[in-house]
Amino acid sequence: MSLSDARFPVDLERRRLLGSAAAAAAGAGLLGLLPSAAVRAATSLGDDRIRPFRAQVSEQDLADLRRRVRATRWPDRETVADTSQGLPLATLRTLVDYWGGDYDWRRLETRINRLPQFITRIDGVDIHFIHVRSRHADALPVILTHGWPGSFLEFLGAIDPLTNPTAHGGRAEDAFDVVIPSIPGYGFSSRPDTTGWGPERVGRAWDELMRRLGYHHYVSQGGDHGSVISDAMGRQPPPGLRGIHLTMPATVPGDLMAAINAGAAPPAGLAADEREAFQALSAFFGRNAAYGAMMVTRPQTIGYALNDSPVGLAAWMYDKIAQWTDSDGQPERVLGRDAILDDISLYWLTGTATSAGRFYWENNNNNFSATAQKTDRITVPVAVSVFPGEIYRAPRSWTERAYPSLYYFNSLDKGGHFAAWEQPQLFSAELRAAFRPLRKTL
Repeated sequence: MSLSDARFPVDLERRRLLGSAAAAAAGAGLLGLLPSAAVRAATSLGDDRIRPFRAQVSEQDLADLRRRVRATRWPDRETVADTSQGLPLATLRTLVDYWGGDYDWRRLETRINRLPQFITRIDGVDIHFIHVRSRHADALPVILTHGWPGSFLEFLGAIDPLTNPTAHGGRAEDAFDVVIPSIPGYGFSSRPDTTGWGPERVGRAWDELMRRLGYHHYVSQGGDHGSVISDAMGRQPPPGLRGIHLTMPATVPGDLMAAINAGAAPPAGLAADEREAFQALSAFFGRNAAYGAMMVTRPQTIGYALNDSPVGLAAWMYDKIAQWTDSDGQPERVLGRDAILDDISLYWLTGTATSAGRFYWENNNNNFSATAQKTDRITVPVAVSVFPGEIYRAPRSWTERAYPSLYYFNSLDKGGHFAAWEQPQLFSAELRAAFRPLRKTL
């Protein structure tokens, strides 16, 4: 059974619905008006069902992955003794030798299939999500959103600390009901076949998802794309959204962002933490942001390579995982080799490397700029946790100016860009502390 076949019960049910919808549309004279008339009719008929989901990759697909890994045509090694030319050959070969040999996808598959997973169709796209309800009364619903090169897998280690806080040093009144969706084009969510799936549209889909789950109020959390989507939700904002928590806030003032983009030196008058943030972003855009420029402008072009070569995909993703974890460039020490390959394998086995890159094209914005992200228009309460291994450490001064409704700010002593993945206990404790004041208002 292939990965698409694993969705067969869902697809069969959808085809039956669309067949009925098409008949209804034909009767109403709708077919022929638009290519998507049947889908639109199905939506109008209320296809808001939530259906169970299980991952089941075929042995054929796993064998094909191993075959491709072993057949890699390797380039010559880098001509420097550091990472200035990119990911070192020896590092990648060590990783993929294990990937093509002893790595076990079924271990991950068993783990995620123990969790309650679902599919629901929103705005023409199948959304995959995990939904775990707390056993504690009055749990606060939270929707957690991943980024790139992460996935819903980032949050697996935080599910129990969030839903069952008393087992992890927390209090029953700090419990959360947890919803973890995959962004359209990522993981087990379907790939959009039209444009328009930027942060605002995803945010609206997330609100619809929470409504379907019966939540009248909830909070949103995100890092990377998840921060951008949470920001977009905060600008909208839907009636049920009561607050957002960010680990990659868009705080950089517009004039400083322009200076960074121009390669200018830090201006005089910056405080020490502001100067440090300016320099970190200057280094990032000067040496390490080419991946983003490629996906913002030409995601389809790079997608051909990433969709055809698992080792190319692994290099593309691991390079950023290594740079962005709080690990001195050795993410295995923090995440573990299997967890890194789980994430890369998810992209490969779902064939979503290209569609995931398109979210950059749809967003086409500076994720660090307060001006570009229009953070001054966010009206819901905002909480920010700053982890030291993030691409830049947002200064409190910038954060307070960027988010007028900021009510919580904290700097941590460990953790990086993938906060929940790297430090699930610390991440969970931050969410408890950040959202505790909001519970009193619900």
